[in-house]
Amino acid sequence: MAEATFKPPSKARRAWTYAPMSALAVFFLFPIVFMLVASLKSDHQIFADMNSFKAFLPVGELSLANYAAVFDRVPFWRFLGNTLFVTFMVTAFGLIVNSMCGYALARMRWKGRGLVFGLIIATLILPFDTTIVPMVYLVAHLPWIGFDGLTPLVEIGWLNTYRVQIIPFIVNAFSIFLFAQYFKSLPKGLEEAAAIDGAGWLRTYWRIIVPLSKPVFATVAILTVVTSPATWNAYLWPLMTVQSEELRPVMVGVQYFFQLDTAWGEVMAYISMITLPMVIVFLVFQRAFIQSIASAGMKD
Repeated sequence: MAEATFKPPSKARRAWTYAPMSALAVFFLFPIVFMLVASLKSDHQIFADMNSFKAFLPVGELSLANYAAVFDRVPFWRFLGNTLFVTFMVTAFGLIVNSMCGYALARMRWKGRGLVFGLIIATLILPFDTTIVPMVYLVAHLPWIGFDGLTPLVEIGWLNTYRVQIIPFIVNAFSIFLFAQYFKSLPKGLEEAAAIDGAGWLRTYWRIIVPLSKPVFATVAILTVVTSPATWNAYLWPLMTVQSEELRPVMVGVQYFFQLDTAWGEVMAYISMITLPMVIVFLVFQRAFIQSIASAGMKD
């Protein structure tokens, strides 16, 4: 039999493939382009250009006045620092806790493991919006041990603190699921070889499983930063639980521009300032993001 040979697609076929994809990509870029262009225009010019394609073009009187006004309206750097701190803490602790939970569910043998795993997966059915009110009531009555110098004090309520933005979102059911599924794909002989060398469960997890699981760690980290209700896109939860301006994240700052007369140019400038960092991070790590998602979904 003659061996099959690979024939690359013709230029015409590639053009028909990439043309609709490119057009769709340009279509999805329109909101971002409009946001960036509008941030350089006055409110009058924004509304004047809305009926034409000029809304997407940097034409007319352009200036950075809207960006300067943002810093007069909100403490931007404080909001940004709060967001970066909360995002880092939720992501870092989430990787540790959720990976250890996934390891216990995937690699360790104990009674009730299947039931616990099923209950964790079942929580994914509940939308966050349906549980937010009970969660607010719960964190408002939870105790916390504080210190007045060296004297321990018991405080009631977590509202208006950093911990209310961090602790409730460290454990994530979807992250546990991803870790468990990836750990199941690793060879079963790893624990046996480690046990022969005298390693326990914790040492095996840290010295063997973690170094072999970089793709799933990268995937969970990216998804946590992008999708968690307490990280970069956090709005509803901190709006309900944090009243102090010193502790609020950047997304809550959007409402500051709608309290008096709405200045749409300033709104667009503020949104541009909090959107572009994530866009740049995604573009820089796009290849790693795609590879990590693909690797996390494969099983031996």
